[in-house]
Amino acid sequence: MNHWREIRNTLPADVTLVAVSKYHSAEQIAEAYAAGCRDFGESRVQELKLKQATLPKDIRWHFIGHLQTNKVRDLLRLRPYLIQSVDSEHLLRAIDIEAGKQGIVQDILLELHVAAEETKSGMSIDEFNQLLNSLTEHPNIRIRGIMGMATNTDDEPEIRRCFHALHEQYLRFLDRCSLDNGLLSMGMSDDYSIALSEGSTMVRIGSAIFD
Repeated sequence: MNHWREIRNTLPADVTLVAVSKYHSAEQIAEAYAAGCRDFGESRVQELKLKQATLPKDIRWHFIGHLQTNKVRDLLRLRPYLIQSVDSEHLLRAIDIEAGKQGIVQDILLELHVAAEETKSGMSIDEFNQLLNSLTEHPNIRIRGIMGMATNTDDEPEIRRCFHALHEQYLRFLDRCSLDNGLLSMGMSDDYSIALSEGSTMVRIGSAIFD
């Protein structure tokens, strides 16, 4: 059963709901699309390619998985709406170079690591601040904001700590880049209500929609 509409109705109007459709079928995505969803999140380039070929062309595809530099060319050929998981300056530069070759400007988010698990991807806050302080012109990308995940735990104070830290860095990003607004992508099925209270502008929800 698809729960996109009921979750959408609980969110503020200015918060984007990305339905995390990885591991879910094109038929399930089509059901969410029929309910009104236009933003879907995928984590593998080949899976995105297969789904994109059969689903409506006005879907806004978000790439949310770890991206290897050798997959950048194939991903950009699919023209994703937003790459949320840019977790290093090396990957940032690779996307900029390839986007230039393809004649596009690619929207991205910088992924930060604030969770307790070392296995989660993302640049550290120190790496993020170094990047902001030395940010050079990347004519073929547009940095729209930041993305991150909280520690996988039932400990609400720890989850809130993670989201608060992400929001603090988001404000630094807005100030450094002289933006009035941007995107702060944080919050998933089990913790998005806490993320919203800490300033999230975009939530990524999978199991609560599709299961």
